[in-house]
Parts: sequence; C-alpha cells; structure tokens
Amino acid sequence: MVARAYIAGAGITAFGRHEGRGALDLMAEAAEAALQDAALDHGNIDGLLCGYATTLPHLMLSTLFAERFSLRPTYAHGMQLGGATGAAMLMAARELVQSGRCRRVLVVAGENRLSGQSRDSAIQTLAQVGDPDMEVPNGASVPAYYALMASRYLHETGLGGDDLAAFAVAMRERAAEHPLAHLRTPIGLDEVRASKPIAAPLRLLDCCPISDGATALVVAAEPGPHRPVAIAGAGQAHRHQHLSAMEDVMACGAAQAAGRAFADARLDIADIRYLGIYDSFTITLTMLLEEIGFAPRGGAAERLRRGDFAPHGPLPLNTHGGLLSFGHCGVAGGMAHAVEAFRQMTGTAGARQIAPPASAFVHADGGVMSSHVSLILSAEGATP
Repeated sequence: MVARAYIAGAGITAFGRHEGRGALDLMAEAAEAALQDAALDHGNIDGLLCGYATTLPHLMLSTLFAERFSLRPTYAHGMQLGGATGAAMLMAARELVQSGRCRRVLVVAGENRLSGQSRDSAIQTLAQVGDPDMEVPNGASVPAYYALMASRYLHETGLGGDDLAAFAVAMRERAAEHPLAHLRTPIGLDEVRASKPIAAPLRLLDCCPISDGATALVVAAEPGPHRPVAIAGAGQAHRHQHLSAMEDVMACGAAQAAGRAFADARLDIADIRYLGIYDSFTITLTMLLEEIGFAPRGGAAERLRRGDFAPHGPLPLNTHGGLLSFGHCGVAGGMAHAVEAFRQMTGTAGARQIAPPASAFVHADGGVMSSHVSLILSAEGATP
C-alpha cells in the first residue's frame, strides 16, 4: 500500500503592499504560521521546497532560506515553473513523503513583487515567457498573450466580454469576505467595462493585481492537528512553452494534467466538492474550467450565473477571491488556492467557511497556459 502524504498545516500573509519587507521576510512569516498551524517546530522539518522570487533571484534560494529560517533539512530544492510552481512543489513534496525520503516537507514561496520591483522591470521580466525570436521583439506582454487567447476563445464560442467580466465580479465578492485579500472593494460589470483597456478584449479588472505576500504549507507523513487532508492525486502536462507553438488554444494541456490526477486518486469530476482554479486573468479561469470539464465549452459563465460556483453552491470556486482579487505575488499567489482549499476542508476558514468539502481539485498553470499541474485533496474517512 502506498504511503499517504497529508497537508499538516498552512500559513499565509496578507496580500497587498508590504513596504520595507523583502521576499525572505514574507516567506518566514508564512512559514512560521504554517509550522504553528501544523503544531511543529523548526527541527521537525527535514525537507524544504522553495519557489523562485523575481525580486530575489538567488541561485540557492532554498539553502538561503534554510539558513535564515534556522532549518537543517536533509533535502532542499528550489523550483521554477511559472505560476504552476506552487502546485508542482506540493506534488514533489508528496513524492518525497511517499518515497520515505522525508517525513515533513515545508513548501514555501513569497516575494515583494509590488513594493520591490518597478512596473517596467516586472513587465520586462514576465514578458520573457514569450518566444525570444517571434514574440518578445514585437513588444508582447503577458496580458497581450492572454488577450490573444481570449480573442480566439470569444470567436470560437460566440460569447462576449461580459461573460469573462462576470468572473472578475465574482472573485471580488469572495475577496470581500477575506481580511487578508489585496482587493476587497466590491465591483460590478459596469466597473469592469469602464476599467482601463490593457490588451483587447481584456481590461484592467480582467487582470490580476501585482501583490506582495507569501504562502507556506507543510506536507507530512502524518496528519496535523486538523481534519486529515491527503494529497490523493496529482498530474502534470507540458505541451508547449510559447503561445505561437500551441497546436490548439482550446486544448492547452489542462485536461491531460487533470486526467492524470483523477486517475492517480481513483476519483472523477463528479466526486469533487470544491475548486481552486488558477485565475491570472478572467480568460484563464474560464478556459481552465471548461477544458478540464467543470463546464461545457462556452458554458462556464452560465454556470457562474446560475450560482453553481458560489460559496454555498454545488461547486464552490476560489472562496478567497483568487488571483484576480486576493492577489498575485508570483508563486505564492498560485499556492494560495491550495491554502484556501485546505482551510475550507479543515473548517478553519473563519467567516467565509462553507460546509467542509470532502474533496477539492486545485489546478495551476505557468507561462501562457504552458505548464499544468493538477492536485486532488481528499479528507480522510470522508465520503465524496
């Protein structure tokens, strides 16, 4: 029988602006909170996985963090996979625990991307996900890449911009209930329509904000003090790096990653009771929901309008507000989806708590829908 790997604890900082605090400061705050949540001491950690930070491009970030955070791991590793890094680290932590290599792995990421990096520097850094010969020289930015996908999606489905904007409104409603969220002021469709054009058809409120913040989780061979939540399944897919190399914008690899995770967990879509889906842009969230199979092609917005993805609906989605409103600070932004799923499953989500779900599906993508990682979390002893 394969050993189980559990999420034993989670920690997260407020997302927003943290003047004077660097990536290591934020990472340490989230890591300390995760250890406390798991009822563990620094000496209990024998594995460490760190996500990259564009504001601290250290060649040995995991070793540096171990030194600063007073850890002595027997295994340490840094990882770079764009927005999919957090989910990939959780998958790797699961493998380390299941193999017996480690007993307790701290997974941590964070950076001061808002206060510690200029706008021009951030744009230049992120634009490098584009092809250096065909895309970057033409001045394309990350929003422009996603706008091209959005244009194709709207053409294929016959939908309009309001169908995307509805997700921005919904994520802000969720974030308004979370005291640590970056953006909490309610918005409506009119505000999304009136927001600044960024790259047609995407407007400012179709895009996630840039934030400072950090997240951390402990993956262990035994449950923490909360309801036992295991990483029951995981899967990846990597079909392209650059937008110009995509064979089909409507099939970017998310379905393959999800299929592998479901097969690994021996579950299927009908078993899932909570969704944590990457939402760097409204089009990201829409396309992932549909490609994975949580909505028919062109039908995600309709499911949203029906209330299917509402906190107390049949399939709650991103109850913390997602990247679109909780905030996005690089790797930690994507990891926040897993933190929120864990909080909801263990009944520790505070005022925004829903009926604790027995299972959750978490998905992250990196680059321009390039690298995909799916995770399935299962509450031990619960009936899906």
